Amino acid sequence: MKRSSSFLPAIAGAALAAGLSMAFAAPAHASANDAAANDAAASDDAAGLTDIVVTAQKREENLQETPISISVLSGEQMANRHVTSLLDLTDGSIPSLRVAPFFSRPTALIVNIRGIGVLGDSNQPARDQGVGIYVDGIYLGRAQGLGTALFDIQSVEVLKGPQGTLFGRNTEGGAVNITTRKPSGEYHLNATAGVGNYGSYKGEMHLDLPEIAGISFKLDAVAGKRDPFVTNPLPGAEGFNSYDKQGLHVAALWQPAAGFSALYSFDVSRDSTTPLYYQLLAKGSNTQAVLGTLQPARAEVANVGVPQMRNIGRTHGHALTLEFDPSPDLKLKSITSYRELAQAQFDNGSAASSMSNATGVFTGVGFSRYSLAQFRQNQASQEFEAIGTLPNLDYVVGAMWYQERVEDNAQAYNTAQFTNADGSAYSVLTLDPATQAIDRASHVTATSIGLFGQATWTPAMLDERIHLTGGLRWTRDAKHGTLFIVNNALPVDRNNVSRPIPLDAAWSRVDPMVNLSFDASRDLHFYGKWSTGYKSGGANSRSQEYDRFNPEEVSIFEIGAKTEFWDRRARFNVAGYAGTYKNIQVDFIRPYETGGLRTTRTTLSTVNAPGTGGVHGVEAELTLAPVDGLTLSASYAHTYVHIPAAVNPYPNAAGVTSTVAVPVYATYTPSDAASGSVDYEVPLRGMTLRAHLDANYDSGYYVSAADPKYVGPGDPTNIYQPKGDKSFVVNGRLALADIRTGANAKAAIALWARNLFNEQHVFYRSLSPTSGMQGFFNEPRTWGVELNVKM
Repeated sequence: MKRSSSFLPAIAGAALAAGLSMAFAAPAHASANDAAANDAAASDDAAGLTDIVVTAQKREENLQETPISISVLSGEQMANRHVTSLLDLTDGSIPSLRVAPFFSRPTALIVNIRGIGVLGDSNQPARDQGVGIYVDGIYLGRAQGLGTALFDIQSVEVLKGPQGTLFGRNTEGGAVNITTRKPSGEYHLNATAGVGNYGSYKGEMHLDLPEIAGISFKLDAVAGKRDPFVTNPLPGAEGFNSYDKQGLHVAALWQPAAGFSALYSFDVSRDSTTPLYYQLLAKGSNTQAVLGTLQPARAEVANVGVPQMRNIGRTHGHALTLEFDPSPDLKLKSITSYRELAQAQFDNGSAASSMSNATGVFTGVGFSRYSLAQFRQNQASQEFEAIGTLPNLDYVVGAMWYQERVEDNAQAYNTAQFTNADGSAYSVLTLDPATQAIDRASHVTATSIGLFGQATWTPAMLDERIHLTGGLRWTRDAKHGTLFIVNNALPVDRNNVSRPIPLDAAWSRVDPMVNLSFDASRDLHFYGKWSTGYKSGGANSRSQEYDRFNPEEVSIFEIGAKTEFWDRRARFNVAGYAGTYKNIQVDFIRPYETGGLRTTRTTLSTVNAPGTGGVHGVEAELTLAPVDGLTLSASYAHTYVHIPAAVNPYPNAAGVTSTVAVPVYATYTPSDAASGSVDYEVPLRGMTLRAHLDANYDSGYYVSAADPKYVGPGDPTNIYQPKGDKSFVVNGRLALADIRTGANAKAAIALWARNLFNEQHVFYRSLSPTSGMQGFFNEPRTWGVELNVKM
């Protein structure tokens, strides 16, 4: 694996150069008649709205006839927004979907849908997220690695609400279903090269080769790099918020006979990033060091220079998809996969927020806490599906098996210390991570098996306009692991015995779904749906005793309408939902105990909070094509999540257990979010002008589930958790496309910008009464120019 990754930049660059060379050479693999036919098809498509095909129910269906709340971004829409990885969806292009880095680490992503998915720290082996990420039907089990570059995306489907029946565990909030383009068996080339500000560049090549002996090959190569947004003043140290991504994907499709296909793919990626810069926005009650200056606006230079390395992530995986159609009414499908992930996380972006203390004397005081973690995972999965049609009945049944092995460790130590009393001078400590203590380490093996089935009955009455769907899934999850290091020693259990502490837990559950839909006309569809989903139980590796917690679950009733009108020039979809949220996994801080004595060192434990919470909201999407070449779209989501107040069950450092129920906030959940876009296309002489502009708004959200201090309702000494700022981010793209460069080749040149107006807001805001207010700003304006060639 290491050897493959080391050659990745050279492979990607060579492939891109070869692709561009072939493009401008313009070999005649396709006729001019073919190009004319493609132009005519594109012209026909421009008249009104085209159908959108989704696979949310394990078969290809028209979005408008699929009775589920779904938002879809096509590959073209992703390019218009300059989306190169899931991290770029942080702008809120789908209002119900929230994507954010885990604290300062863009290598691990938080993903929420409808306010459900992540409430605490899921960046550890025995905890899961509540939104499932799937690529070509394969579940990606970890938050780490989700920031890698994406390969030739056909579409991204965001399935909103519980998807427990067809997608299983960890889809209580919903699922993100990513589909990539398959080998076509015909020669095609799509190559892009671009440069931008902050020293950025991008190279992308997708090469389809003609079918040979029934086998079609496709090669995708991507590479992208950007310099830091925030300069690190320490010479030789990495800056903050930069990336360097490369990836290679190879697919082979074998079709030896009609009705059978075997698709094998292999991908390998390398993702090198640096953390976000955590700025000090306001002082707390402690005395601040002179060097710890406030930076209330987006910084370009850190206030102190600190040691900082790149976070290197490597992933690779194999997938084999077999499809067999024994009859026109039955498809048998097998999806087999194996993946590996290794992620190093070196985070020293919080120096400014740690330069204060109660005494006001700083001589010899350490700061600039380096947080290091090594994370490794491998996963294997197997799924079988039978997708069929009987008279008045469509069905899918299947079985799956999934297993992952995960391990991690964590270190945290100061890399600098002050050399005078007022904190105006400091020295950098030269420390080898290999010589530093391990704060914690654990490993776990998670195994999940499931059986599922779903059927849609369409009775012959009322011209077959009524559709009744029922589904059921049985799942058994098991997790076996060990917490074997706490504070560089064996953990200490409740009996004051030093020993590795095991996790040995299993859960079984059933997730049903019922859906009734009615086709009032060809262009007017109504549905009502009830479904459930859950997030797996586990254990918190930041705790001392590795206590297990149980799954949390969501049950949602949803009604919706999908409509088209104005001669298919208008599309309006709306959904409203309400339901319950139970056994919510809530984190509580507790003091670490050793030898029966509590210390001031804190750990983090997770419990299932008692009581029943609730979720409700409304979502709407409108798309208009008022004239040929012009498309207008707007989407909106209102989200409300209620989490019952909970009592911290653990004693504090003085040995006192609180009886006060503290508020629990839904995190990464703006109450209101909206997105709109304008796309305009007009033919010019020998080319096409394409313009895109999108605007995205959210009302701000909490990133911590608890208040810094809560004494009781209405108590004047309460200190409440702050919310992040409102945001309004605009992205744009202007392109001259369809420029003929040869017999069958076309070129396009585009100018793009993200955060066009350089709007700034604090999306992550956290408060400590003693050390002050800290936060992360959104990214500044980025822009660039790209050259694309297709043939």
